Amino acid sequence: MNTKKRALGRGLSALLEDASSTYSIGTIFNIRLDMIEANPYQPRNNFEEQSLRELGESIMKVGLIQPITVCKSEDDKFKLISGERRYRAAKMMGLEELPAYIRGAESNIEMLQMALIENLERKDLNPIEIALSFQRFVDEFSLTQEELSDKVGKKRSTVANYLRLLKLPAEIQAALRDNLLSMGHARAIIVVENAAEQLKLSARIIEKGLSVREVEKIVKEINERKEKPAPNKDLHKKYNNIKKELSAKLGVRIDLKKDNKGFVNIVIKCNSDNDLKNIIEILNK
Repeated sequence: MNTKKRALGRGLSALLEDASSTYSIGTIFNIRLDMIEANPYQPRNNFEEQSLRELGESIMKVGLIQPITVCKSEDDKFKLISGERRYRAAKMMGLEELPAYIRGAESNIEMLQMALIENLERKDLNPIEIALSFQRFVDEFSLTQEELSDKVGKKRSTVANYLRLLKLPAEIQAALRDNLLSMGHARAIIVVENAAEQLKLSARIIEKGLSVREVEKIVKEINERKEKPAPNKDLHKKYNNIKKELSAKLGVRIDLKKDNKGFVNIVIKCNSDNDLKNIIEILNK
């Protein structure tokens, strides 16, 4: 059976330009796979072999429904912009060429943007792949989060939430990558400040199959029961000495109390108006 025919979808062959003509932007051509280079800015980095094999068998059986997208490179070859799963599946099946839509990509940032947006629209990137792609935008092209949000068509808060994932422990990032945790789980875990607590909580989520709402409730309880700072013994001793000194000078009981704002309040306990009058006279002196 003709390999070329099996690579085409029904009706797709009618859209193809004559292979003998010059490749031009905005057209669809059959391009040899050995002329196509993988996109170095491809955000997806996890391709399951079984999934690729199933896709390859589908291509062999019913043809390629959607062409891959490429752009011309300087060495008369092509760089893959989108459709890497189709490209890899076709190579796995031993196909020699695929129909490809040729478009222009004037810069590296444009290639990364097109690859990322194509994958985001397909919703087949895991949260960590998205976060790493966003970080590449920021690092390699010196974009602010606001500029990045404009580029990818996402709210700035959404971009910020993905970038925060990269601050989580590596074990939690791996769980997100492997779809053991969801984005919702991760956003709840981030609220916990202690890394050890984060790891403990993520393990509990995976083991118990907790929902996002259940995790949010647990996080709230963790934050509410945070240990209060241990009292400073030296400071406590200092206060006792001050209390004794003031009590001796004023002749009444003195208490020192620290309020929530950190201020120390002096409480003078008088048994009578005469005691109060004596204290006022002492203070005036």
